[in-house]
Amino acid sequence: MENLSVSDAVLRKITTRHGVDLVEVRQCFHNRNGKLLFDNRALTKTDPPTLWFIAMTNKKRSLKIVYILKNSQTILKTAYEPNETELAIYARFGTAH
Repeated sequence: MENLSVSDAVLRKITTRHGVDLVEVRQCFHNRNGKLLFDNRALTKTDPPTLWFIAMTNKKRSLKIVYILKNSQTILKTAYEPNETELAIYARFGTAH
């Protein structure tokens, strides 16, 4: 992902709190085979809309990738291992049936 933008604060958060590095994030963008979902919860609604998906790293680690698209930039908001609820939502709405 050439146009990936990550702030210092987000990079610190994903590495220290979630143990995720940018190589894994890029692998997930490359390995994604499901749909993009919108985060339409009222408390987290953004303009432009927040998008997310779940994909595997090259080492088969499942990550939830959350970002926005703005001015041809992909701006990472967070990346972490998804919980059971998020996995169920993505299985229902994000994968091809």
